[in-house]
Amino acid sequence: MVQDISLKNINRLAIPALIAGVAEPILSITDTAIIGNMDFNATESLAAVGIVGAFISMLVWVFGQIRSAISSILSQYLGANKIDEVKELPAQAIAIVVLGSLLVIALTYPFSEYIFQLYNAKDLVLEYCVDYFNIRIFGFPFALLVFAIFGVFRGLQNTFIPMIIAIIGTVVNIVLDVIFIYGIDGWIPAMHIKGAAYASVCAQVTMAIISVVLLLRKTNIKLKIRLPFHPEIRRLLNMVGNLFVRTIALNIALYFATAYATSYGKEYIAAYTITINLWLLAAFMIDGFASAGNILSGKLLGAKQYGLLLDLSRKLLLYGLVTGLIMALTGLLLYSFIGKIFTQEVLVLEEFYNVFWLVLLSLPVSAVTFIFDGMFKGMGEMKYLRNVLIFSTALVFLPSLLVSDYFDLKLFAIWIAFTLWIIARGAPLIIKFRKTFVPLSKKAVEG
Repeated sequence: MVQDISLKNINRLAIPALIAGVAEPILSITDTAIIGNMDFNATESLAAVGIVGAFISMLVWVFGQIRSAISSILSQYLGANKIDEVKELPAQAIAIVVLGSLLVIALTYPFSEYIFQLYNAKDLVLEYCVDYFNIRIFGFPFALLVFAIFGVFRGLQNTFIPMIIAIIGTVVNIVLDVIFIYGIDGWIPAMHIKGAAYASVCAQVTMAIISVVLLLRKTNIKLKIRLPFHPEIRRLLNMVGNLFVRTIALNIALYFATAYATSYGKEYIAAYTITINLWLLAAFMIDGFASAGNILSGKLLGAKQYGLLLDLSRKLLLYGLVTGLIMALTGLLLYSFIGKIFTQEVLVLEEFYNVFWLVLLSLPVSAVTFIFDGMFKGMGEMKYLRNVLIFSTALVFLPSLLVSDYFDLKLFAIWIAFTLWIIARGAPLIIKFRKTFVPLSKKAVEG
């Protein structure tokens, strides 16, 4: 059966995925904006949220790769009309990743102060980092459960339900942020940075409960764990393992960026926190099309429709570039306004405005990289993705950061390194994709 890669079908998958994808960075941006405008140690609190956010994002991205692995396998089986053969796989995969998250809590909670000292946090910033992390980490298992269930829905070509869950989680988090951070006079005391952490955990628990209920009601997938393990569990764990190593490499880049920004001073890490959250928001918006690529590429590969796979890559590339350019232009038009949403601190705003234009220039390039990254995940090419990210981090990001820092460019050093890193990640994917599927497409036509 010929698969539908029309703009209508791509948008049917991409738009809900985009909305679901931006939920997480919107949560982070909400925390950043509300905390940055507190009248109680706002700069130190903003710095702490940025540091802890970088570490927790690392954990979520490392273990959350289960979503891409589940989605890839299910979509390939769906394309081959064999979806009934993998119904027991998701429950086993979810059990493994949730047990892993409990181990992470056991290994990080007692040592949180030492962890954030490695990020160059000290004094009041370090104290706030520990307070914030020791609450937020308990939402980690629930976040991974949600990620895994989202992978099931994506593999079944359904991005609408994850969108609804993400919207609910975002609304809950924003409402509780305001209530817990500022308090309600006579009812709830202002908890400041701890309030933001409690709001995040409550939102993650809410999303997890809704995810489980909708998975059981809207699909034939059951969460009852049965042994022996499904034969595909080995391939899934191999994918997760490759993505695990890949994400470690990704987070090495984020760690060095955060550590260097922290070492420059609290105004710099505060400004960096704003820029990285805005960049992540843009990245997740682009990720809507990357998610459509992830879902459709796996299905097309399973159906061996290589010509359509090439057509899909061209269409997604165009849509992603246009999206990236629109976001960059919007950022330029609202340049002054955007910074003042997050803080009124003059020194923080000065550093933010000095570097934000470079963040915006990186968005179209990021669009190309993220779209091909999503397609490679959908096709199960996790090993190649791993190797590309290790190469780009070790041979591009770190050297360019060190050289730029030597010339005392501070936040410029970080964003120059990020931009070159994104280019180094995207170029090999485009080359590999075309080398693989142009010949296969021609053979299919000739056959």
